[in-house]
Amino acid sequence: MSVPLSLRRRTHAVVLAGGAGERFWPRSRRRHPKPLLAIGDRMSLLGATVERARRCAPADQVWLVCGAEHAAAMRRDAKLPAARTLVEPLRRNTTAAIALAATRIAARDPDALLVVLPADHRIRDGAAFARAIARALRAADEAQVLVTLGVTPTRPETGYGYIERGAAAAGFPGLHRVRRFVEKPDAKAAGRFLRRGSFLWNAGIFVVSARAVLEEIERYAPELHAAFAPVRAAGRGRLTRQRLEAAYRRAPSLPVDVAVLERSRRVWTLPVSFRWSDVGSWASLAEELGVEKKGNGGLGGDVVQEDARGNLVWSGSRLVALLGVEGLAVIDTPDALLVARLDQSQHVRRLVERLRARGREDLL
Repeated sequence: MSVPLSLRRRTHAVVLAGGAGERFWPRSRRRHPKPLLAIGDRMSLLGATVERARRCAPADQVWLVCGAEHAAAMRRDAKLPAARTLVEPLRRNTTAAIALAATRIAARDPDALLVVLPADHRIRDGAAFARAIARALRAADEAQVLVTLGVTPTRPETGYGYIERGAAAAGFPGLHRVRRFVEKPDAKAAGRFLRRGSFLWNAGIFVVSARAVLEEIERYAPELHAAFAPVRAAGRGRLTRQRLEAAYRRAPSLPVDVAVLERSRRVWTLPVSFRWSDVGSWASLAEELGVEKKGNGGLGGDVVQEDARGNLVWSGSRLVALLGVEGLAVIDTPDALLVARLDQSQHVRRLVERLRARGREDLL
């Protein structure tokens, strides 16, 4: 199924690229964040996301939301014009980013449909992705619901949030109402979710009309809605930096899952089975690259391994040699070397916090 022309004309893809990616340290840094990394591909994670976005929206209706610090680099990488690059003056999490995009797009097109895409995910099957988005767009348009993609789990993953699907949505084959969202579970709960078969990984990708998401933000995040009055007042006209900064200074920092999706009664989910990863840690990247099956995995550079298995290695300008070790992430850069057990790599941000506490801003 492809996106019908009547829907495609109203569809805008919004790529969110505001995260710090601290769990990908030392490769992900303040000056070169995770979306700009090319991880086993010819293009960056951001570039690949923009390419997917163009499968479901016209090229001139693809938008980028990012921070001021990386705006120039992100625009170059995404190959998007300034007019469709929305620069956030402060970090205020995903609800503010989505509210900014929805408000600006709705001012131009009140009937707009939005496909909201994190910039740092890896999806190999672009055709399957586009088919899923087409089905979600129909539901978002005709039922005025918020459709979130739920990935069929393949393992008891503790690093992802989960969606419990509820009753089937009448008239929309394959879609379900959402019974509840569950934050990252412990290993026991994750195993139970996998066995039940009614739980999905929360992919953080959702499809909604601009009108519906703004209504739900007004209802469930009223402080943020009030703070964004200057953005709405600008309409289709120029939104000055001063007005935007004023809005962001007043706005609370709220993740959209917690602020809106977990509270709204208009949320449906579309289960999908294509391969997806948020590459949120070195362990999830190792899983994505099939390191365990292959024995080892490399992301470039000069690497020698002997009697070593299940290691993810990304070397820099020097040789990295491994002997008699397994299950490690070895990530080398010119000024920092990370050696971590893959099963502990989700805690890399603790090292980042220690470096920050020591004043080592040069390494962040």
